[in-house]
Amino acid sequence: MTKLNIATLVGLSTLLALSSCHRRGGTLQRDEYGRIIVDTVPSGAYLSPEESMERIYLQPGYRLELVASEPMIHEPVAIAWDGNGRMFVAEMNTYMQDVNGTGEMTPVCSIKRLEDTDGDGRMDKSVVFIDSLVLPRMILTLDDRLLVAETFDNSIYSYRDSDGDGVADEKEVVFQNDRPNTNNLEHQRSGLVWNLDNRIYVTVENVRYRYADGKLVAEQLEESPGGQWGLANDDYGRLYFSAAGAEIPALGFQQNPYYGRLDFNDQYDDEFKAVWPVISTPDVQGGLNRLRPDSTLNHFTACTGQSVFRGTSLPEDMKGDLFICEPVGRLIRRAKVTNTGGKITLTNVYDHEEFIASSDMNFRPVNTQTGPDGNMYIVDMYRGIIQESEWTKDGSFLRPKILDRGLDKNIGRGRIYRLVYEGMERDMTQPKMLDESPAQLVHHLGHANGWWRENAQKLLVLRGDTSVAPALRDMAVSSPEPLARIHALWTLEGLGVLDGATLLTALKDSDAQVRRTAVWIGDGSEWESDGGLFEALAALEEDPDPEVRFQLALNMRFDGSERAKALIDHLVQRYPDDMLAASQEKYASLLVERAQAEKEAALLAIADRKLVARGATIFKEFCSSCHGFDGKGMSIGGSGSAAPSLASNPDVNGDPDKLVKILLHGLTGPINGKTYTNMMPPLGANDDAYIAAVISYIRNDLGNKASVVRERRVKRIREQTADRTKPWTKEELDN
Repeated sequence: MTKLNIATLVGLSTLLALSSCHRRGGTLQRDEYGRIIVDTVPSGAYLSPEESMERIYLQPGYRLELVASEPMIHEPVAIAWDGNGRMFVAEMNTYMQDVNGTGEMTPVCSIKRLEDTDGDGRMDKSVVFIDSLVLPRMILTLDDRLLVAETFDNSIYSYRDSDGDGVADEKEVVFQNDRPNTNNLEHQRSGLVWNLDNRIYVTVENVRYRYADGKLVAEQLEESPGGQWGLANDDYGRLYFSAAGAEIPALGFQQNPYYGRLDFNDQYDDEFKAVWPVISTPDVQGGLNRLRPDSTLNHFTACTGQSVFRGTSLPEDMKGDLFICEPVGRLIRRAKVTNTGGKITLTNVYDHEEFIASSDMNFRPVNTQTGPDGNMYIVDMYRGIIQESEWTKDGSFLRPKILDRGLDKNIGRGRIYRLVYEGMERDMTQPKMLDESPAQLVHHLGHANGWWRENAQKLLVLRGDTSVAPALRDMAVSSPEPLARIHALWTLEGLGVLDGATLLTALKDSDAQVRRTAVWIGDGSEWESDGGLFEALAALEEDPDPEVRFQLALNMRFDGSERAKALIDHLVQRYPDDMLAASQEKYASLLVERAQAEKEAALLAIADRKLVARGATIFKEFCSSCHGFDGKGMSIGGSGSAAPSLASNPDVNGDPDKLVKILLHGLTGPINGKTYTNMMPPLGANDDAYIAAVISYIRNDLGNKASVVRERRVKRIREQTADRTKPWTKEELDN
C-alpha cells in the first residue's frame, strides 16, 4: 500500500469500503484507497468480553480467543505459567479506582492461580494464591515457588503452597532492601525475567540477580538499564526495555545492560514512533499536541508490556518479532527485528496500521507473553483510566476528558486473550515439568517453543542435580539444533559443571550464535588463571561474525589485564565500523564523565557528598527516563526529547527555589519557548531529603556547578506552597 497521510481520512465517509480484519465479525471502515476511517466519537461505555472482542481489529488471518475475564480476574497486569502450565495472574485491584487514585496503597490486591481443567482453552478454575498485597508488579515462577515484588517495596518475596490447596502458606524474603520506594508507581521497576544467562533482570535499577541457595544475589550493572513497565527477552538472551515517560517504545537492546547502555538514534526512525489507532484518543496526558487532525494519538506515549514472540502455533514469520503494547492508543505494535552485523533495527510490519487496534475505549493492553501452547497471550487491564493520579489532578488536561466520558466508572474488570491464526492448531501438550525427572527436562531444551526451553533450563538449574551433566555435554556439542546447544551450555553453566573441553568445542561451533554464547559464558575472572581459555577466546578476534567479535570485546571490558586491553584496542582498530567500536567509545566516555564527577564530588564537604550521591541514584533510576542519563534529554528515533536538557542549564544553576517548587508540584507548558510532550510530574509525595538530594545532584553534575540544597529550604518552600494544587508554568516561576 502506498503511504498516505492518515489525517485526510476524516470526511471521507462517502467513500466507504468495508474490510474485515477480525474474524469474529468486527469490521473496519475504509475509504476507496483502503485507508482506515477513524471513529471520532467512540463511546466510553463498558462492553462485555464478547462485545469488546468485536471491536478489536486484527490483521487478516488472526483472531482472539477469550482465556479469562471478570469475575474470575480483576485488573490483571502480568501473567506467568509454572512448569505444569498453571497461570498466575497479578492483579492491581486498587489501581485508579477513581479519578483521584483513592486507596491505591490499601493492601487488598491479589495474585490468582488459574487452570483450564477440561482442556477447552478457557480457564475454569481460579484460586487466590496470595492476597493482601500492595499493587503486585512483578512475578516469576520458580519450581513450586513464586517470586513476587510489590509496589513501594524494594524487597522481593518467595511464596509457596506447601499443602496443595492452591493457596500460598509459606512466605520468605529472598531479597531484602528496606529502603522505601517513594517514586510514582509508574516509575518503579518491573520485569523479573529469568534470562538465558541464568540472571534475573528488572528495569530501572542498576542490578540484576542470580538465584542461589534460596536467595537472590544482586550483581551490580555498569549503569541503570532504564526502562519502565515491561521487559522482553528473545531466544538469544537479548533484552528489550521501553520508557513510557520519555515516549520511547524500545531501548537498551543493542547490548546486555551488564556492560552499560548503548542505543543509536537510527535504531528506528521517527516514523516507527508514530502509532495508528482506529478511534480518537481524547484521554492522552500530552494534550492536543499529541493528536492528529483526525483526533488519533500520533505517537507512542504509554509504550509498555512488550514481548518477543518465541512460540510455534502462529505463523513462522512472527518468530522473533517484538510486540509493544500502547494502552493509551488501544493498540499493539508488531515490530520486525532486523539484525545487521549485530546492530538491531526495528520497523513497523504494517504500513500506517497496527497489528491489533480496538475501538473499545476500555481496551487497555498492558502485557503480552508467549504461552506453553505456542500462542501469544494478551493481558487487557480493561478499564477507563490508564494514567496514574499524578496526571489526573484538578487543572490537568486529562481530568475533564476522563469525567466527561465516564471513564472513571469502569473499574474492577480485566481480560486475558489468546492470539490464534486460522488453520493453525495450538499445541495441546499439557506441561508436567514439575513432576518430571531431570533427564526428561533435558529433552525439553531442544523444544521448538522458547517457553519450554526456558522453563526446562530454569528448573534444571534450580534443582541443582548434576547427574545430567553428561547428557548436557553431549547435547552442547552434538545436537543438530543450535538453540538446544545454546541452552545446554547455559544449563551447564548454571549447574556449575561446564568443563573446559565442552566450552572450547563450543567456541569452534559452526553456528555463530553458539560461538557467541560460548564467548559470553567465558567469564573474565578465569582468564588470568587459565591461559588456555584466554587464548581460545582471543583466537576469535578474526571471527567472521561481528556479534561474536562484539561479545569478545564486551567480555574483555572489565578484565583489567594488559592483554585484555590490547585485544580490545586491536578489535576497535581492526573493525572501526563494528558495534564493538561504538560500544567501546561510549564506555570510554562514561569513564571520563564518571572520573570528572568524582573529582567534583571530592571538592564537596562530606555531608554534601552523601547528599549528591543519593540524588545521583534517584536521578539515574527515575529522572533519567525522560531527561537522559547525561541530563541532555532522552531521545531515540529522530525526534526531540520528552523533557528539557538539564546539562549546563542556567535555570538549574540559578535560583534553587524554582527547582524546589517544580519538584514539589510539577511543571507544565512551554519552557523557554519550546513545548515538550510530557509534563514534569510532582514529586511532593517524597520527603524533603529526597527533593533536596535530587536538586543537589543536578546542580553539581551534568555540567552544572552550584550550591547544594538543604532539607530546611525544601521544608520552607513546601509550607509556603502548601495550597498549590496544580503544576507550575515557567512563566509563573520567572515572574
